[in-house]
Amino acid sequence: MTAATEDPISERIARILADRIISGEIQPGARLRQDHVATEFGTSHVPVREAFRALQTQGLAESEPWRGFRVTDFDVAELREVAEMRASLESLALRHAAPNLTRAILAEAEEVTRHGDRASNVRDWEAANRRFHRLILAPCRMPRLLQTIDGLHAASARFLFAAWRSDWEARTDHDHRTILTALRDGRTEFACSTLARHVGWIGKRKPTSKNTDARETYEIPG
Repeated sequence: MTAATEDPISERIARILADRIISGEIQPGARLRQDHVATEFGTSHVPVREAFRALQTQGLAESEPWRGFRVTDFDVAELREVAEMRASLESLALRHAAPNLTRAILAEAEEVTRHGDRASNVRDWEAANRRFHRLILAPCRMPRLLQTIDGLHAASARFLFAAWRSDWEARTDHDHRTILTALRDGRTEFACSTLARHVGWIGKRKPTSKNTDARETYEIPG
């Protein structure tokens, strides 16, 4: 019974590798070697290839002819694109989710925000931040849209970890509280516009070179 409820091995491999890429443990440009991954997880190459394709769908890996898969690079121009896409798609999702948000969901989202405020490291803060967004957006009941947003969150998190991995400081997320208050008051459009600004403002900064320190361009992401 337990085995039937477990995630497929390919999904587990993709999830673990994605976490390593996002956190910077696996660096941009690094090769993803099927044999090494298959040995680590005690499986054949088939689920490993499936995991690599899942990472490719998320924009975390790319396939090169005759050379296999490598971790994708990222730059500030990509950050602008991701921020603008998140601003549009998350506000769309929230507009559809708002009628289905319950007091219990909003209360949980507020508690998650408090947990993020107390985070002592970037990994815990990012997990709480992502959980907040998922809580208020999931009731839109649009799985394809949510899947796309999840991929954009993964891309955002790469910049977040690059910027704050060794220079973390606690922060209070006032935007999250403003969004929750608006949703409780039935001001859906204000909540959507606040969310769009919250996740999209960084994309309006002037692009810089690919080698610019991420802390200079990615200060407090949403």
